[in-house]
Amino acid sequence: MSHWEHFEHKADIGIRGIAPTLEQAFEQAAMAMTAVVTRIDLVSDSEAVAIHCEAPDTELLLFNWINELVYEMAVHGLLFKRYQVTINHDKLSAIAFGEIVDRQKHQPAVEIKGATFTELHVYQQADGLWIAQCVVDV
Repeated sequence: MSHWEHFEHKADIGIRGIAPTLEQAFEQAAMAMTAVVTRIDLVSDSEAVAIHCEAPDTELLLFNWINELVYEMAVHGLLFKRYQVTINHDKLSAIAFGEIVDRQKHQPAVEIKGATFTELHVYQQADGLWIAQCVVDV
């Protein structure tokens, strides 16, 4: 008998970076983003891309950082393995190391459309560790 129903589906994925410094937390959040797409160990770091962005606070800076990476991935067909981030007040400068997507080698699971404001939060815990997180739209 024909019928229809609703089912729960969580298409988006949360990413979180945890580290002793704000910069390392941003790097780890970016690694979490890469891990949504493919296994990080499959990506080489043969190409370097400079990334610059700014925002009036650290949460919007994380949002802009992730979206700059998504832009580079989409427009230039890249995947990134590691990152070197410097944050000075409201400005982020980084080098993202990666390579051109090879569909056979990397077998990308999804395409990330961008960072969202959902669960966007950057803060330092009582133990000193920094947390940088948001949900990415896939």
